[in-house]
Parts: sequence; structure tokens; C-alpha cells
Amino acid sequence: MHKLSGGLFRYRIKRFLQPRLGQLRQYAPQALNIPDQYHANKPFTGTLPTISIVTPSFNQGAYIERTLQSVLQQNYPNLEYIVQDGASTDSTTDILKQYDSRLKHWESCGDKGQSHAINLGFRHASGEIMAYLNSDDLLLPGSLHYVGEYFANHPEVDVVYGHRILINENEDEIGRWVLPPHSNKILPWVDYVPQETLFWRRRIWEKTGAAIDESFRFAMDWDLLLRFQQAQARFTRLPRFLGAFRVHSQQKTSALINEVGDEEMHRLRMRSHGRKIYPKEIKKHARFYLLKHFFCQKLYKLGILNY
Repeated sequence: MHKLSGGLFRYRIKRFLQPRLGQLRQYAPQALNIPDQYHANKPFTGTLPTISIVTPSFNQGAYIERTLQSVLQQNYPNLEYIVQDGASTDSTTDILKQYDSRLKHWESCGDKGQSHAINLGFRHASGEIMAYLNSDDLLLPGSLHYVGEYFANHPEVDVVYGHRILINENEDEIGRWVLPPHSNKILPWVDYVPQETLFWRRRIWEKTGAAIDESFRFAMDWDLLLRFQQAQARFTRLPRFLGAFRVHSQQKTSALINEVGDEEMHRLRMRSHGRKIYPKEIKKHARFYLLKHFFCQKLYKLGILNY
């Protein structure tokens, strides 16, 4: 009995000390909890920038309508929303037709994959602020006003992102990523930036080639971030949950990480460091960032940090 209690105690201590960053299923499903203030957009006296969002899609009829609603129901006044569908054979196009009048552009045609679809979509975009949102993820209420106001008030900032909520197929909450302030030091080693919360200025997009690298099928967002960093972009992690990442059995992330993800991440580390990088080095360089994350996560859970 004593040994069992001691083992259980050590397990609980180990679990308590384990960083949650990178984990996609952190706890049992529970109702998605969004703070009331997220639904209230405060009056803004300045000029909000135009935000262009591209959603690449292929056979995501089960989720794409919620993605569309999460963007359109923000009622952001200067929005260009573009959907680039890869000739889906499910209900996707029927859903898109219902939202035709509220989209800047949408089309359903063959493409060469997600990266190519994003590039095709951005050809129809003219906004000062840019982002892409996958067709199974969500923007949280109020995110566009928050991001638009931040960019309007901080012209020196090029790239922003925020905290992430993890949801399952039924939109139940299964985890949260609370990130420490942005670190340029960690980015060449590990990408912890939640893609669905990422927004950037057109000027840095054009400075770095104005395209997603279509040779990447998994790590295209990390490649883009590294190019931004190389171009001296100024990053900010915003103190707010901006998006929800959906975890489900058919998602591309789960299917690709073992197939091509490891190879692409290896390629990016080789490019950044000029040599092969070993797992022990990655762990070493991520240690301090994960320690900061640990304290941020615990302070958030205790209610000392409010987002």
C-alpha cells in the first residue's frame, strides 16, 4: 500500500511538472469555455486594417461550416475571406454556395496540395494583414477586432500570434496552450507558434517572396516564420486565446507528422544551423522556453494570469 501510494505520488508530481506545450490531448473533453469579454468588441476610433484570410480545404464538409462561421460571425468591417477548395467530393461545395455572398472569393478546383491552395487563395487578397485558417480549425470570438486594433496601434510589429485552445470532433475543449512571450532564440529549434492564431503584415510577406513554399506539405508555416525571422520581422505573442485547433482522427497533422513531418523539420533545422541537429540538442535549447511556458501555464490555471 505504501509503495502504491509512493508511486502514485511520484506519478502526480511528474504529471504536474510536465509541460503541456506540444500535447494535443491534455484532459477529458469538457464544454468549450470562452470568456464573456471575448464576445464584446470595444469601440475603436482609429482605422482598422483590411484582413485577408484564406481557408484551404479538401473534403472537410464535416467541419468547414463551423470554420466559416467562426470567421464571418466576428463581423469585422474590413474582411476579405477567401476559400480555396481542392475539388472536394463531399458536402463542401454545397456549404460554400450558401455563404457565397459573404466571401470575397471561393472556388473548387484541383490543386497541388495545401501550400499550393493557400498561394492560389492569396492571389485574390489585397489586405494589409494576412492569415490562413485551415478548414477544421476556428477563430475565437473577437479575435479579428483584437488583432486589427493591435496592428493599427503598433505599426512597428510585423507578425503576431496568440494562445491556442484544443478542441475535439464535437468542439469540446481538450486542452490549452499558454505560450510565454515570443522568443527568437527558440524558433530555429522548435516551432511552438499555433498556426491558426498567426497573422502577418503584407510588407513582410512581400519582402520574403510573397508565397508559401510549395515543397512543404507539413511544415510550411514554420518555413514561413523562419523566413520572416531572417528578414528581421518583429514578432509579438499577444496575451489572448485567438484560435482553436481541432484534433480529430482524419486531420492532416496527425497523418503527415510521421510520413513527411520529421523530414521537413529536419530540413528546416539543417537550413537554420547548417548541420544535422540531434534530439538532445533540441531538448537542451527548448528547456528554458518550456520552463517559462510551465510557469505561464500554472499562473494562468491559478487565475493570476488572465487571458
